[in-house]
Amino acid sequence: MAIESIKMPQLGESVTEGTIEKWLVKPGDHVEKYDSLAEVNTDKVTAEVPSSFTGTIKEILVQEGQTVAVGEIVCTIETEGGSSESAQPEAAPAQKEPANEMPAEGSQKPKSPVKKEKGAAAGRYSPAVLRLSQDHDINLADVDGSGRDGRITRKDIQAIIDSGEKPQPKSAVEAPAPVQQSAPAAAPASSAPAQSATNVPVAAGDIEIPVTGVRRAIANNMLKSKHEAPHAWTMIEVDVTEMVKYRDSLKAEFKQKEGFNLTYFAFFVKAVSQALKEFPMMNSMWAGDKIVQKKDINISIAVATDEALYVPVIQQADEKTIKGIGREITELAGKVRSGKLKSQEMQGGTFTVNNTGSFGSVQSMGIINHPQAAILQVESIVKRPVVMDNGMIGVRDMVNLCLSLDHRVLDGLVAGHFLARVKEILENVSSETTSVY
Repeated sequence: MAIESIKMPQLGESVTEGTIEKWLVKPGDHVEKYDSLAEVNTDKVTAEVPSSFTGTIKEILVQEGQTVAVGEIVCTIETEGGSSESAQPEAAPAQKEPANEMPAEGSQKPKSPVKKEKGAAAGRYSPAVLRLSQDHDINLADVDGSGRDGRITRKDIQAIIDSGEKPQPKSAVEAPAPVQQSAPAAAPASSAPAQSATNVPVAAGDIEIPVTGVRRAIANNMLKSKHEAPHAWTMIEVDVTEMVKYRDSLKAEFKQKEGFNLTYFAFFVKAVSQALKEFPMMNSMWAGDKIVQKKDINISIAVATDEALYVPVIQQADEKTIKGIGREITELAGKVRSGKLKSQEMQGGTFTVNNTGSFGSVQSMGIINHPQAAILQVESIVKRPVVMDNGMIGVRDMVNLCLSLDHRVLDGLVAGHFLARVKEILENVSSETTSVY
């Protein structure tokens, strides 16, 4: 027998830590190689951690809800073959224990009397830590980390937020540090009012729903978008009567031939991707001291489940036909709802199109999918009386397209031209002008 270690994987570029959302196995369970062991949440994605070995779960080292750095051991597996003695050094170091033991935190104090170690690690703060600290005005130089080598984790920042008290500022020479450490601990009563002041009162019959890692990640990303990006909104009305006729005429034959539904949404995504080629500034991102105009047109589409909202990506959407886009929409939505969506399928989006019309909405203001510069809400197609060019009134299929834009990157002029082009493309879709293949 041999003991093998499963480590926290890196689930995306710049991801430095992850939270064990749910264990799918327990000690004593037999697993095959590539079986899923746990659901892990980061500030970018939720994914499953596969087993690298076939064997029996020996020990689970990280509890549900705990956040650990990439590369830390989360569980061990007893495999057949080899010798347990030779494998012991791999499982025995127990790198996790110092991170969980309070004495280990204290033992590192003398190393950083002037915060030298923290300063050196400043470039290694995870995006989640930076975001939370900025949103709640917490000075990271004053925070003692519980992670490996004193690293500050998202859990550390969340604990400070929940306590309602900011950490005490550290002086250049931390001689009185032990006294300062004991002072807050001796005054829990003072922190209780601050915490209760921010809590929602719970009455008899109210239901408290724990915030999952996925919901927290969505909340953090939306908060970051609203705090950082100055949102502007604009809307345009589009007559899609001919497009509706064309799609409806193909619907039954297409489903029989291709095996999936030809939806209106595929036409909208195709029109947006075509317009983005002509107005590439709409396909840009704010990067602090510069604006990055993305070469690839990768359309993020919002797919909701009962518990969360996921945003899978159609890569190079401008190079795909309406049929190709429709197939990807169907496949990605199916993966989201069956829990089989992979982390890489949510990476690289440059512009988001949201099918709010599927819920009956006729007007909405979307929050931009950070770090993108815009999101387009496609509302319900409704029949309305419209005054025609000849002065006659006709019943037409009308849709509102609502655009939210980051005013740091985009101005009303380019956004208006872009929407006008999307409108022109959609109003000219017909059996004579458009092919879905």
